[in-house]
Order: sequence, then C-alpha cells, then structure tokens
Amino acid sequence: MGLGKVRIALAQYKAVKGNIKENLDCHKKFCSEAARLGADIITFPELSLTGYEPSLLEGLAIDMSSIHVHELSQFAVSNGIAVIAGCPIKSGQPKPYIGAIICHPNGDVDFYSKQYLHQGESEYCVAGSENYFFNINQNKIALAVCADFTEPRHQSDAITEKAAIYLVSALISKEGFPQDSVLLSHIATQIKAPVLLSNFLGETGGWHTAGKSSVWDKEGNAVVQGSHSEEGLTLCTFENDVIYDVIFQPID
Repeated sequence: MGLGKVRIALAQYKAVKGNIKENLDCHKKFCSEAARLGADIITFPELSLTGYEPSLLEGLAIDMSSIHVHELSQFAVSNGIAVIAGCPIKSGQPKPYIGAIICHPNGDVDFYSKQYLHQGESEYCVAGSENYFFNINQNKIALAVCADFTEPRHQSDAITEKAAIYLVSALISKEGFPQDSVLLSHIATQIKAPVLLSNFLGETGGWHTAGKSSVWDKEGNAVVQGSHSEEGLTLCTFENDVIYDVIFQPID
C-alpha cells in the first residue's frame, strides 16, 4: 500500500519577545492561512510561542493543562489541521523543557521535549529523553527540535522507525544557515526521506535569523525555500515519494 497524500506548511515569522498571547494570535493567523491552502500540518519554529529567550524560559513555562494549550488545540480542531508549536514546558524540575506542543485535528494533544541541547542551554533548561513520531495519512513523521538534528542518534532512530518525513522546528541564524542547510541536505540522503525546516525570521534572543524555511527531497536536493526577508508559509505536498505543489506564500 502506498503512502497517502500529506500537505505540510512551514511557518516563518517574527516572534514577540516573551509574549505568548500575541504570538498565539499570530499562530492562529498562520494556521488559518495554512488551512485555506490545504495543509494537513503546520509547523512553527523552536519556542515559537515565546521567542527564543533562554533566560525567560523558567518564568514563561506552561504545564500541559495550560489555557494556551487548550486554545491552540481548539483552533487545530476547528481548522482541521495538525499544529506544532514551540514553547517551554514545565518538567517537574526547577528548569523547564524546550518543548513542542502537537495539537491534532481530532482533539488529541501530544508533547515533545527537545533531547539534545545546544551549548549553554542547560543553564536554563533540561533535556527530554524520548523521540516523537506521529502519522498523517500513513506517513510516519519524525519530529526534531533544533539541535536534535545535529545528533546522529536522532537521525538513526528515524531510520529505525522508517520515518517517511523528517520535520525540523528550529532557530537558525543567518550566519549558521549555509552550514546547517548542507547538514540537513545530507540527513535527507542518509535517512532516505525528505527533510523539512521551519525557521524564525527576524531577531530573537539576540540571534538574527535566516528565514528560508525549506524542503529537501530524499536525494538532498532543495525543492523549495522560503524568503529571507518576508514572513510566510513554505508549503509542499507529498504523495507516494513525489513532492509537488511547492510554494512560498507571504503573510502580512
């Protein structure tokens, strides 16, 4: 049996520092546009609901019963789209996780905690310990949050689980993008599956981010890349090993 069709939107936007409410409103706008364009999934960058602000994470961390989670879940249900957003999540320890909230259109909500931390992040947060995979129309999708994709173990786990798509929520700076894009292209060839990147635009946490949310096919070729200067959605459709209907849609 072949894989079903799945359309994925990769959001890139300018986060408001530490303002979950304002960022959540922006998420809703992007989700509505992604749903209008036929997306089954929309993915936002790492810590998209707060901005990448390590020193603020403890104070901004939410628990799994947060009203923000409920609100995002209800929006996913009403728009019929899976939503992946980044947020610090309480860990039961003094430091939070760098987390991802996965809201499914049937009302289910999952949480993933970044397993591999960049240098300096352990001062502000703790690492998770479990991978996260989910299925959309028979497509198994592996979720990576930023530094996860730099770890060979995370990549090999995706191979073991026979992931059809490797989905990355990240912060990549303008300076780091050339090197990271080469690595992401290489990962696609290693795991023999498309690799997708959702990245910030603008400045967050002192980083000047690259935008350029991108898709690489399983041969490592860049299929589509978002703008380096405009907020918007990078979209593509996967069906039985074919990638098509690729666009970048600016959002004002």
